Amino acid sequence: MNNQQLYVRKFTEKASENGFSSDYIKKCLSYANPLLEKNLPVVYNINHLSGLVGYSVSYLKRAVKFQKYFYREFQIEKRNEQKRTLYEPLPSLKEIQLWILDEILYKLKVSRYAKAYVPKRSIKEHTMYHTDEPFVLTLDIKEFFKSIKFESVESLFRNIGYSEKMSNLFTKLCFRENELPQGAPTSPCISNLILKDFDNAISGYCIKNEVKFTRYADDLAFSGNLNAEEIEKLVKDELSKIGLVLNDEKRRLMKPNQPQLISGIIVNKKPQLPKKVRNSLRNEIYYIKKFGLTDHLERTNQKKPNYLKHLMGRINYVLQINPRDEEFIEYKKYLHELR
Repeated sequence: MNNQQLYVRKFTEKASENGFSSDYIKKCLSYANPLLEKNLPVVYNINHLSGLVGYSVSYLKRAVKFQKYFYREFQIEKRNEQKRTLYEPLPSLKEIQLWILDEILYKLKVSRYAKAYVPKRSIKEHTMYHTDEPFVLTLDIKEFFKSIKFESVESLFRNIGYSEKMSNLFTKLCFRENELPQGAPTSPCISNLILKDFDNAISGYCIKNEVKFTRYADDLAFSGNLNAEEIEKLVKDELSKIGLVLNDEKRRLMKPNQPQLISGIIVNKKPQLPKKVRNSLRNEIYYIKKFGLTDHLERTNQKKPNYLKHLMGRINYVLQINPRDEEFIEYKKYLHELR
């Protein structure tokens, strides 16, 4: 007896014991079966969800009615030294979102061209696929997370089998003030699922025209002997179907005789971080060795907390892209000895 058959038997027995009619039982099982076939949890209503996630109905109702009070706002520094605002859910809401992520979203397939936020895929896979190509085109989706529509996510839950009420509730639990919050654990996976049809449409064109394509969140990369204008028009048309647009300022078409950058990584011959980034790290290690860590921090007026941890993270990123870089392997060993 498989899980679906076991569920049907137990549900029928329990519902009959509690006096529910055969018509009601059939109606419930008709709703449950498509979800069980996809190995998804059956959730009938807010009371049922309350029992599954371990939080009261009143808590769930407050979380969706007063969303902004269930997040903390903070900023992080981007690669270009600008600030990005993130909204992290408070621990209880985060636990509920993680349940939605693990029990529902992670069980749905995303496009194989999506390289971000997918277990066992990485930025390295996104970039190394495009090495040693005549042309590289990169495009960027404008205001990616916040532009994903509430209705699109609600439809996502409905299309996999959940009722209108449950789809609405799941979506509200994943949104903040009608925006998909960057900082919630569910947002990355939702974004990949919303773009699944987009990825498939773009990849269909690319396969036909022998162009390589990958997507790392909002960064789109194309390489080969490509028609940039044709690709850009197709991308704009497909994005418009889900209410998204390109950031025209970030469009880049790169030839072999210039640095071909994808998501901040050079891909001309092999994936490698730019010289400017590597030289900055070389200089920091050099001065730490020359003056000692304490004097280096004083000389540079360095106030960043956990400076060594931050520096180690940057070196690990270099080694993630190029694990055989002997110079940075030595830097990593040196920093370990300083701890």
